[in-house]
Amino acid sequence: MTVSDTTARRLLARVARSQSTGRLPSVVAGLVRDGEPVWFGSYGGPAVPDHDPLDVQYRIGSITKTLTAVLVLQLVRDGRVGLDDPASAVLGELAGHPYADRTLRTLLAHGSGMQSEPAGPWWERTAGTSFAELMAANDGSGAVFGVHERFHYSNLGFAVLGEVAARALGTSWWDAVRDRILAPLGMTRTSYLPEGAAAQGWSVHPYDATLLAEPATDTGAMAPAGQVWATITDLATYTAFLGGGHPEVLPAEELARAFAPQAGSPEDGLRSAHGLGFQLFAGGSGTLAGHTGSMPGFLATCLVDLERRTGGLVLANATTGFSPAEAVVGLLEELERCEPFLPEPWRPAEAVPAELVDVPGVWHWGNTPVVFTMEGAELVARRNGVEAYRFGVRAGRVVGLSGYHAGEELHVVRRPDGSAGHLEVATFVYTRTPYDPEAPIPGGAPGR
Repeated sequence: MTVSDTTARRLLARVARSQSTGRLPSVVAGLVRDGEPVWFGSYGGPAVPDHDPLDVQYRIGSITKTLTAVLVLQLVRDGRVGLDDPASAVLGELAGHPYADRTLRTLLAHGSGMQSEPAGPWWERTAGTSFAELMAANDGSGAVFGVHERFHYSNLGFAVLGEVAARALGTSWWDAVRDRILAPLGMTRTSYLPEGAAAQGWSVHPYDATLLAEPATDTGAMAPAGQVWATITDLATYTAFLGGGHPEVLPAEELARAFAPQAGSPEDGLRSAHGLGFQLFAGGSGTLAGHTGSMPGFLATCLVDLERRTGGLVLANATTGFSPAEAVVGLLEELERCEPFLPEPWRPAEAVPAELVDVPGVWHWGNTPVVFTMEGAELVARRNGVEAYRFGVRAGRVVGLSGYHAGEELHVVRRPDGSAGHLEVATFVYTRTPYDPEAPIPGGAPGR
């Protein structure tokens, strides 16, 4: 399925404005919906003359960090490491090094307090060193905050995460990315260094409007923070994966956990936050997840809207003040304006699970009515028509899936005849009538 011609024109107009106002030698963009690409567009001079712009590689910058994060999350899924393990649990020879003692969670969420950049020359434009040399040059004295003190973006932290993944898997970081992520997803035009048709990265002079070629460096031990090159079609495949998961890489529920906010800065407020290796932005249906990227001569972004089942991506070969994230948000807004997403169709429940028999209906928390209804196999609780909680049956237990009761077990307390007498979750008691005298109301009912 593709977008309509009218929608395609409006989307291309947005890309054209980005290219013109951003002074971009070339820009390519794409949208995915329901796990499939539905639109691609390009504008400006061809990055590679006489070559399909959709098959030209661009450097994706810090989108690379999400590949590193996926490797670490795979290790967590497989029980090889824990999110709250220190990096030194894998990097044994570095036990005692302040940065090797940071936990994987704080490294993924940029809450480790480590400095943003490694000591030495600008790593993005300099040939990289080995991991041992990198750690020797960064002994912990450059830390700018205490652990968990506040969000502080750290490229150096992702070098540590990349080495953790490589060492735990007994291979190089890049081989792990290629074999465990790119190959299962079929991303054959994504590489460590440019291969085949690849765009030249340019620095655009702010006044002369002339171009200066940027180097395509091998960043060595810093590669897990921003090394990778990809085409717009491969990045669309990756964006679709972020929106729906993949059984051989990470399922949707594992990715959704990675998109939960872990850290943020007071300056950004509720506009943005950081999950486990992923950036989160306010927008779309509520939250957009993914990552921005920049390396000398290149800018990139891919973001997904899980509720609308859409995603957007942009690649450009310029170092300018252009914001690829704003461009992607604009494309997603245009798609929603022209072709609004369709919610999942309502379908009748096949049967109420045995654990929830006699539960659907009106219950009261104190004097407040809450309506419990089945949606598929899940129990949804609404106050004043607004969803408050959602529950599901897991291994015979009724467990909160969202809202205040997420993770808590809902106990259905039954009468001798098997009917539901009241519901208990934590100290919340739900009764069929307000303050039912037959139910154990914590603290007692008012006036009694």
